[in-house]
Amino acid sequence: MANLQSNDASAFKSFAFIFLLSIPDLIFGQIRYSFPEELEPDALIGNIARDLGLNARQLSARKFRLSSDAGSQYMKVSVDNGDLSIRERIDREHICGPVARCVLPFEVVVENPFEIYRGEVEILDINDNAPSFTDSTITLQMAESIAPGARFPLESAQDPDVGINAVTTYTLSSNQHFGLKVQTTEDGVKIVELLLEKALDREQNPSFQLVLTATDGGTPPRSGTVQILITVLDSNDNSPVFDRAIYRSSLAENSPKGTLVIRVSANDLDEGSNAEVTYSFSKLASPRVRELFRLNPRTGEIKVEGAVDFEKTNSYSLDVQAVDKGSPAIAGHSKVLIKVIDVNDNAPEIKVTPVSSTVSEDVAPGTLISLINVMDQDSGKNGQVNCQISKLIPFKLQESSSNHYKLISSGLLDRETVSTYDILFLARDSGSPPLSTNVTIRISVSDVNDNAPQFAQTSYTVYVMENNAPGASVFTVTALDADTDGNSFVSYDIMASKVQDFQASFLINVNSNNGDIYALRSFDYEQMKSFQVQVQARDSGVPPLSSSATVNVIILDQNDNAPVIVSPSAQSGSAAEVIVPQSAGQGYLVTKIIATDADSGQNARLFYQVIKTTDPSLFTVGPNSGEIRTARDILEQEASRQRLVVSVKDNGQPSLSSTVTILFSILANVTERFDESKAFVSNPEDISDLNLYLIVALGSTTLIFLVTIIFLIGIKCKQDRGIIENYSSPVCCCTREDSNYSYTERSVPTDPLNYASVGEIGPNAEPYRYTVCLSPESTKTDFLFLKPFTSTLPQ
Repeated sequence: MANLQSNDASAFKSFAFIFLLSIPDLIFGQIRYSFPEELEPDALIGNIARDLGLNARQLSARKFRLSSDAGSQYMKVSVDNGDLSIRERIDREHICGPVARCVLPFEVVVENPFEIYRGEVEILDINDNAPSFTDSTITLQMAESIAPGARFPLESAQDPDVGINAVTTYTLSSNQHFGLKVQTTEDGVKIVELLLEKALDREQNPSFQLVLTATDGGTPPRSGTVQILITVLDSNDNSPVFDRAIYRSSLAENSPKGTLVIRVSANDLDEGSNAEVTYSFSKLASPRVRELFRLNPRTGEIKVEGAVDFEKTNSYSLDVQAVDKGSPAIAGHSKVLIKVIDVNDNAPEIKVTPVSSTVSEDVAPGTLISLINVMDQDSGKNGQVNCQISKLIPFKLQESSSNHYKLISSGLLDRETVSTYDILFLARDSGSPPLSTNVTIRISVSDVNDNAPQFAQTSYTVYVMENNAPGASVFTVTALDADTDGNSFVSYDIMASKVQDFQASFLINVNSNNGDIYALRSFDYEQMKSFQVQVQARDSGVPPLSSSATVNVIILDQNDNAPVIVSPSAQSGSAAEVIVPQSAGQGYLVTKIIATDADSGQNARLFYQVIKTTDPSLFTVGPNSGEIRTARDILEQEASRQRLVVSVKDNGQPSLSSTVTILFSILANVTERFDESKAFVSNPEDISDLNLYLIVALGSTTLIFLVTIIFLIGIKCKQDRGIIENYSSPVCCCTREDSNYSYTERSVPTDPLNYASVGEIGPNAEPYRYTVCLSPESTKTDFLFLKPFTSTLPQ
């Protein structure tokens, strides 16, 4: 019989397995499979890859796997073909107990790109358990006086299977006195009572042996039996009777110890001790019930003894009995059904599955960051959970399915502003009072190269003293990059440009690592006073970003040039010669020393000083102008040759100087002075450009002045012609000798207009006045000779 049932069960398993595997469906975004319990290990449940539309060849590369949840303990998935199979033999009763629907959730994770699929597997019950009774024998004692119709509660059979595979019918072995009364409560619990159908007679039948059989509804059906031994008593023929056949009560979970649940009461129609009853749990009460509840034997009060948890069991069935004190004692039976009321004693549970703990700062809005699953073991409103995250952050929460959420990016990220986000995820249920759970999700923002290096200034001014040492550091520029790691490593370079026909990189260089700027050559202020270069800072990002700054290099003058004497000039190794007329008076400008200095500022400020002279009392030198003048009148007995050594010194530190030696020739004949003046400018190559410009300007002015004077003299002479013709006597001429030359005055006009004042130009310039003698033979005024004007008219 047992073998036949086993074969039939195996055939049913195979049939159910093939049927169920053929109908996987997708419900609310989840894959659902069903398979019967007790299948052999490695039995196929379904092909996830095919049902999800995944490419089976890419499963291994995409790291196709089951996540580490409850389903992975009993199932496994093949990365070769996507088959979902059983890891070990599954006993539905062991996993789910008396729950009608046994479901194992699972999650399938694939990467590249990251995706997660949820599913569930329902384990179908098979009739693999036969009904059974706690004891093999039920012993009852009945008074013979008990009237027909009396009922005696019997132990219900236990069957771990559910649904149709659970106990459906009870049968009693054939007899004349007893039958069965089976009732089904609202909770689906079957109450079995032994019904006395015919009065007992102890003298005829002092005892009975009956067999109670419990049969389930499986295919094939299974059954279990218990033997009922009934002893017929001869006295105390009234048993206690409860006022209600079934007591119902409700109890909040977590009620404290000693909380009153309900009070039962039974009456006995007998008198005396036969009517006194005590209350107790019957043998049908489970050990768990005896741990949680306590029945007062005298009052019938049922109180809480242990911790009542709705999440473990939401209802309890208590079998109680009232036993009188007769001899023999007779018991009355009743049942207490207790419904446990859920209270909000479980906070929500949060499970976070991060896609990545690091997010690039240029990630697009809507990118998946983490998957969040929220669970609450309470029921009703106590199990309804509301979730929220921190506000004012570029992330938002998106509900994907019931109690499943996605954390996605909702705005632009900037690592330089916020590099790490600690996102508070809060789950709060709807209980009263509500319970909440929070978890902090840390998101690190990785850097991208979105910031160019920035100099502290857009323009720098660097002062470098000329004659600097090549290779010496003259300045340092620094650029900072707000990025991090390789994106913030800055290198420096000189941008290509030209400075006076030189490439800028030939003049200065910059250390690519630290921004130190070095001079590649020694600068000369007299050749280059300033220049400008562009320094570029470039980071190491991809693509690299850069910025530039202008470096203005100003070269400072150093007193490295001695004064250069331009005038009076002299041949190399000889002294300059200057002719001085002996008639020169005190303060007479003999010559002027013209010197230049290639330096600038104080370094080019010149001072003139006599360091050696033949006669210290004869000449003076202007310390600032360089003018050499006579300090007194020149005496006739003066030496005709005078030597003067003049030092020209600049104002630099240290001071540099040059000297010039001037030989003065004192001549009495003025014509020689003109020769000297011609000699003074006979070598124009020794005159600088500046002096050349001055000479041209003065020459032009003098020419215009002379032309004007000649024009005026011509006009005046024309006017004097009439005066000369009016003289009665001829104009007398006279001859006068003066020094080495002579002239003849043919007439001496008294009109002062006959005198003209002519000025010379040049370093030896001095105003002179000359006498004009007119010839009577000529009709026009002629210049006969020029002579320096004295205070006494010629006699």
